[in-house]
Amino acid sequence: MYSRWFFTRTVTLMLFVTATALIVNCGQEPEPLISDTRAMEIKKIYQEARNSYNLDMLDDIFAPDAKIYDPSSPETIDGLAALKEYYHGSHVGVPDLEMTLDEHYISGDRIFWIWTFSGTHTDTLRGLPPTGKSLKFSGVAIDRIVNGMIVEEWVYYDQLEIMTQLGFMLVPAEG
Repeated sequence: MYSRWFFTRTVTLMLFVTATALIVNCGQEPEPLISDTRAMEIKKIYQEARNSYNLDMLDDIFAPDAKIYDPSSPETIDGLAALKEYYHGSHVGVPDLEMTLDEHYISGDRIFWIWTFSGTHTDTLRGLPPTGKSLKFSGVAIDRIVNGMIVEEWVYYDQLEIMTQLGFMLVPAEG
């Protein structure tokens, strides 16, 4: 049974995706440029690549020069090779990670995803020492598709939620 928190979080994410789609489209619904069949292929490959730690599978869905904007990366992740290295860090820190693409919405040349990430933090994760704690969080990704490949991806999730689940706290600066 889903908790009230999970339900509230999911509804909030769905509202965010819908609002973003409306803003991007300026109130008009463009013709989808991506088939639902291709979206399902992307979903299957993305999930399998992440969950089986076979990052070479990403070659089938990301353009080599794709740009990825992720809140936990201080710089734009430039290119597929850099993305694989970035994802490698997730697999080191959370080796049992499971990522699901739960829902999607296609608008023009974009696919809006609601996703869930879960696993156990057993090694260093983006500079955070291992805690042995489980984590589960959801977020939104917006993929721009050109010729069936992801060329840009914007990822949104609550980093404070992750820190809290892992037992880290924000401490105000002194002075």
